[in-house]
Amino acid sequence: MDEPAGTAAPGYVGRYAPSPTGHLHLGNLRTAVIAWARARAAGGRFIVRIEDIDRQRSRPEFEERQLADLAAIGLDWDGEVVRQSERDELYDDALRRLPTFPCFCSRKDIQRELAEMGGAPHGVPGAYPGTCRDLTEAERAERAAALVAEGRGPSLRLRADVREWRADDALHGNVVGAVDDMVLRRADGMWAYNLAVVVDDADQGVTEIVRGDDLLTSAPRQAHLAGMLGVPAPTYAHVPLVLNSEGRRLAKRDGDVTLREITAAQARRWILDSLRGGAGDGVGVGAGGDVGAGPVGAAASAGAGAKAGPFAEVDDIADLPEVFDLMAVPRDPVVWRSG
Repeated sequence: MDEPAGTAAPGYVGRYAPSPTGHLHLGNLRTAVIAWARARAAGGRFIVRIEDIDRQRSRPEFEERQLADLAAIGLDWDGEVVRQSERDELYDDALRRLPTFPCFCSRKDIQRELAEMGGAPHGVPGAYPGTCRDLTEAERAERAAALVAEGRGPSLRLRADVREWRADDALHGNVVGAVDDMVLRRADGMWAYNLAVVVDDADQGVTEIVRGDDLLTSAPRQAHLAGMLGVPAPTYAHVPLVLNSEGRRLAKRDGDVTLREITAAQARRWILDSLRGGAGDGVGVGAGGDVGAGPVGAAASAGAGAKAGPFAEVDDIADLPEVFDLMAVPRDPVVWRSG
């Protein structure tokens, strides 16, 4: 029998995987709460992975602060925290099992070629045009020598065998997206995100990925890569983002909006209010620092305009798993408005 929409399967494993390149803002924390509540409601495991493949920007102090912030808003996780920086052998093994080719193009080279072509092939914006895919051995040797003279090396790209793929999303249904010859290892030797995340999710047995809508278009590419590696692709649940008053994703320009500026108690209330709020409701900080109330522009606060639902009577994040329903999470982006 098919399970009802939004119902997690037995053996559920969820995860939250921040990059330690800065502090977690309220949008990050809200997504983490949804992912955690989804896993705990299913009686499943919830794991935390630190995605620190960007060795230049990742900092131990950010990792420490992020883990502390997750605990401060009431989240717990199972097992030890895994770090991508410690998993090179897994990525190396995966790379050996995939069809690849060296790419000698810089980002500027690709942009220039796309402009000359009048756009990406097959109508996919920004897709790799296949410049180095079918070079002869002599051409590769020539281009490799030119890069060596510049003190650089090639990246490694996947030799994709399809142009599009499908991913299953609990909120969006079947999502069909473009697949191109994605980078697997960067020219500087660092692992590409798409390879690392697919390998990690398979190795850790992740069954569903709850993350922000900004990564929805990545799901088909990652599902296809999982198939090429012979591992099961997880299902997904891409949840709406938190936006600023100008309709852009919450970011540092909005004052960070992290636990450096408001208390964990305020953040917990804000997150609960955002889950209780109706579509389009604004959520803000009042003049007295009261999160979820006070002046928030034209829209009422989520707490004031709340709709009836499973989260209506929840007063603490710790109680969310008892009533959690993924399909009851508001489907429109939440707007942050500081008072």
